[in-house]
Amino acid sequence: MPAALLAYFLAFFAVAFVWPTWRLWRRDRINAFVLPFDDTAYGVVSKGFRLLILALFAVLIAALWMPVDQFGPLPWLDHAVVRIAGIVLMVGSLILIVVAQAQMGRSWRIGIDTGRATSLVQTGVFSLSRNPIFLSMRVNLLGLLLLWPNAATLAGLLLGEVLMQVQVRLEEDHLGRMLGAEYTSYRSRTPRWAFVR
Repeated sequence: MPAALLAYFLAFFAVAFVWPTWRLWRRDRINAFVLPFDDTAYGVVSKGFRLLILALFAVLIAALWMPVDQFGPLPWLDHAVVRIAGIVLMVGSLILIVVAQAQMGRSWRIGIDTGRATSLVQTGVFSLSRNPIFLSMRVNLLGLLLLWPNAATLAGLLLGEVLMQVQVRLEEDHLGRMLGAEYTSYRSRTPRWAFVR
């Protein structure tokens, strides 16, 4: 299973981050990668995301050579139905992220772009959730935990959850300042995640 998961996450990373960033640069000469390297709250969250991604790949690579029971198995989650649910969530999250990024178009960024105004996407999946990309990333980490339940994947889910909750609020603050009433109106009718405000 570790080899299949590593292949999946390499594909997920390529589809979710590398391809849309390269496509935006090639088409519009816009650098979508705007994560800071400073010691602000936003910079700390950005470093946390980098750590999470590196740790995820390190665990998956290590699992190619180490017995899977070395990662602190969670036997109470280790059931066939739970694993199937994990696969469904991981595949569904990949589909959602591809759709959401396609619908963002020129507004796609990795991070908060304070140097360039972007249009607010409010249609498609963005009419159901203000943050469908982060939602898909949350669902993806949950799916990973269900498919391969252990202490490492649980830690990844918890760290990812904290980072995404903080990042989303930083982005909402930025969008509120940049777009004013337009974002306030959008925020009032569209839930932060999905189904609930």
